[in-house]
Amino acid sequence: MAVMDRVRTASNASENRRGAAGKGAAGLGVLLALTATVVWSGSFVATRDMAGSVPPVQAVFWRWIIAILAVAPFAARQAWRQRALIRRHLGYLALASLLGIALYNTLVHQAGLTTPAGTMGMIMAASPVVMAVYSRIGGEKLGVRRTGGMLLAAFGVLLLVGDGSLGFDFAAGDLWMFGAALSFASYSALLRRKPAEIGGPAFLLTTFVLGALMLAPVYAVSVRVQGGFEVAAGTVGPLLYVGIFSSAVAFFAWNKAISMIGAARAGVVYYLQPVFVAVLGFLLIGEETSLTKLLCTGLILGGVTLGARR
Repeated sequence: MAVMDRVRTASNASENRRGAAGKGAAGLGVLLALTATVVWSGSFVATRDMAGSVPPVQAVFWRWIIAILAVAPFAARQAWRQRALIRRHLGYLALASLLGIALYNTLVHQAGLTTPAGTMGMIMAASPVVMAVYSRIGGEKLGVRRTGGMLLAAFGVLLLVGDGSLGFDFAAGDLWMFGAALSFASYSALLRRKPAEIGGPAFLLTTFVLGALMLAPVYAVSVRVQGGFEVAAGTVGPLLYVGIFSSAVAFFAWNKAISMIGAARAGVVYYLQPVFVAVLGFLLIGEETSLTKLLCTGLILGGVTLGARR
């Protein structure tokens, strides 16, 4: 009996340690998703700031050139060691690059020509719904709590977009943003199928390079038709932000978060983006807030808190 008691005690202690480790990993995953969301919120402000001075395709192309230069010192050696794996999975990597690097960001910059940064952030908050649908199709059980949190946060976002009502009047840029939301959600769902043997830095560098190569012909046409842009503080500063922080840092954090907690759960955290965009808009460019926005923010925060928990 004493031996059996000791065995049960040891087994329970082991399970407790695994449970604590799982909670710690989940907490880190949520924190990484939150980091990416905050950084991307700032990128909408930067994108909107470049709208009148840098053509969308040119902004996206140079964004990834800067991102490649930022990531290469940390990822080039690993990518070279794993070049055989990269060749083997080139089809998957090309699809991820198309959805998450070339297409998504081009649509965002195109939307920035006519859509305010705050509205861009609000519309992008639709992507977690698509992420959840993809996860459910893939066999992941969302659970009552996570589903309820997602619906509560989605309702808050809808009210925020409609300024307190469920009636909408979408502009052309808004439709570009819906396309961007779909592309980003598809990329996030695809990350769950990332070959485990390819390291995170190597994956980032490879997708950045492939995305830049896809954009290169369109970039050349844009320069020929639209001309280049003026290299000045007002263009270089935003490009450095979206190239280093919104690309290298945020994509690494987001990809790692999805590998730890899944696309659906990370998507719930992503609902916070319109809240952060609204705060940055208030602090940086003096956009006005209202009681409706504060109430919608409360709904979003409540939904995220509910849906991000186990």
